[in-house]
Amino acid sequence: MLAIFKREFKSLFQNVIGWLFVGVLLALFGLYFTVYNMTSAYPTISYTVHGLVFVVLIAVPILTMRSLAEERKNKTDQLLLTSPISVFKIVFGKFLAMAATYSIVCGVICLSPIVMAHYGTVDFVQNYIAVLGFWLYGLVCISIGLFISSLFESQILAAIISFVVLFVGYMMSSVVSALSLPDLLSKILNCYDLMTPLSNFLSGAFEVKDVIYDVSIVALMIFLTTQVILKRRWSVSATKVSFTVFSTSGIIVGIVACVLVNIAATYIPENYATIDVTSAKLYSLTDETKEYLSGLEDDITVYVVGTEDSVDEIVAKMVNNYDAASKHITEEYIDTESNPTFVSNYTESDLSTGSLIVECGDMSKVVSYDDMYEYEVDYITYTQSVTGYDGEGLLTSALQYVTSEDLPVVYQLEGHDETTLSSSYTDVVSKANMTLETLNLLTVDAISDDCSALIIHAPQTDFSEDDVAKVLAYMENGGNVFITLDFNSTANLPNLQSLLANYSVSVEDGLVADMDRNYYYQLQYFLLPNVKNTDATSDVYGTMSVLAPYSLALTYPEDADVYTYTPLLTSSESAILKQGVTAETISQITGTTGITKEDGDEEGTYTLGLEVDTDNGGTLFVYGSSYIFTDSANQYVSGRNATLFMDNLSLMTSDEESSSNAVVVASKSYDMEYLTTSANAVLIFGILFGIIIPLLAIVFGIIIWALRRRR
Repeated sequence: MLAIFKREFKSLFQNVIGWLFVGVLLALFGLYFTVYNMTSAYPTISYTVHGLVFVVLIAVPILTMRSLAEERKNKTDQLLLTSPISVFKIVFGKFLAMAATYSIVCGVICLSPIVMAHYGTVDFVQNYIAVLGFWLYGLVCISIGLFISSLFESQILAAIISFVVLFVGYMMSSVVSALSLPDLLSKILNCYDLMTPLSNFLSGAFEVKDVIYDVSIVALMIFLTTQVILKRRWSVSATKVSFTVFSTSGIIVGIVACVLVNIAATYIPENYATIDVTSAKLYSLTDETKEYLSGLEDDITVYVVGTEDSVDEIVAKMVNNYDAASKHITEEYIDTESNPTFVSNYTESDLSTGSLIVECGDMSKVVSYDDMYEYEVDYITYTQSVTGYDGEGLLTSALQYVTSEDLPVVYQLEGHDETTLSSSYTDVVSKANMTLETLNLLTVDAISDDCSALIIHAPQTDFSEDDVAKVLAYMENGGNVFITLDFNSTANLPNLQSLLANYSVSVEDGLVADMDRNYYYQLQYFLLPNVKNTDATSDVYGTMSVLAPYSLALTYPEDADVYTYTPLLTSSESAILKQGVTAETISQITGTTGITKEDGDEEGTYTLGLEVDTDNGGTLFVYGSSYIFTDSANQYVSGRNATLFMDNLSLMTSDEESSSNAVVVASKSYDMEYLTTSANAVLIFGILFGIIIPLLAIVFGIIIWALRRRR
């Protein structure tokens, strides 16, 4: 077999075919690499590789057309057929020679992530999984081309038929999806779907069944090629040519074995069958969800609206992951065409395919497919792009909802020009199955007992004495209060400050600016505080974890007998208090050299966030910055500000049976950290990958071909 491999590999590169194959593929790879990775700065090779797929459909038939067809036409196959070497070794040797030629291209592609890493953060695992998928796809195409080459004497006919067959495999998934075919027929046709396994690799999902599918197709094609040659080898020594029982039974056994292997692959448990290599972990469950499912005791059914083939792949895989992770969860697909009234039993709204209905006993909750994906609109081009996937967060929330008996109610105070919570924070409240309502103290005699927590978010006008009395009465009964302060207004709110003073908490004059570069972002007022490791900050503790812009400093008694004080956020030792800071003075500083310490600026470590545990079981949270809990600040730290907010709320409502195990899963972001490539980098690597390397391959091949012609 080694001799066959050497002979075929040498033949490919003594002829112009091998060099031309490598040169053309590398030239087009260089073009796509320059456009996608260097110019557009994408940190993944998937886009580039996907652009090469159709080129492979054209190039591979040209590579494989002569492998056996030429031998047959020139009658040189008679020497192979009568040689002592086995037919399998002949076929496999030829396959390995062409696979090695294709692997040269893939080897050059493997250099590209290393190049990209010089210009930004690159996920090497995800990139090389994409290259692995592309390599396996190429081997499948080569094996199919080799088989078809064994059927014909004409190289041209072998190339044309190979392209048609490969193109059918390329389009099969799209054709089946576009046609309304019976399920059985769809499954049969999808057996020859060459693109779905590749698409999974390119999207960051390493699935064992995809590897098994590609390898089994290669094995089957080599086996069938062997059977074709065996039939001809038999006919060489027989006076009468016939399709022998040996060949027929062998082909049937081979095909059945291939089908059974792929069927068996579908029964591999999901947690072993898929390795999620996407940076956002789109195809796997978070640790928070896994921990919640491990303690689940109620039986839950998750109904998926649509047939299994029509539902979004990510949604289908997600639901399957839940089913595999807990014996108490059962998934069931509902075909609305055959069962049109099913959805109306749970909601009056029309649900898109891929929506979920979660049911446990008499409780149910609908998770709309339209809410699972987050979008961003470019108002310049009026195009919409996906920015995140929140399916897991919504489904985990729904599971907790249907298994809860009582849901906590959180009130947000209004009537003092408070800032309304932005979407990032209302979303986490909703996911935790807490009911968020507004409350105006003018309309009630007292804060109701059903209030699990009261949020006072950046009031701009002062409380009345009656308002303060109502809040204090609520807290004396074990109530929980969450207060944020705005540096623009707090100095003018003496009654609100008296509420804090009742618990010996005061607000210092001046805005905190940190002089330590490790404790601020761009401007010294954009604080990156040290987050203490407490029950209220367990998911975000550490430095540079949350962003606290424009924060006031809080003070509290060092020695407390009645209340327990726990600092949550603190500045560095180099922080200072700047007096007389307003929005106008800050706008004048932005974009200049920054802030310097002046005479009168007090230096020290300041508390920016504080937890006070009262003597009656209640909790008071105070933050010197209301800007922590805004969408803009939250985005800078990848959602960790919202996590801090949720940790605080969870602690305040932990006595509620329904929320004692509340789990909130953040949306999985699609945002990529783009490369930072210079114009020189685009030019240099564009010329190197797109021109120099391919041109060297083609020119070298032409020279070798010309020299051989002269001999």
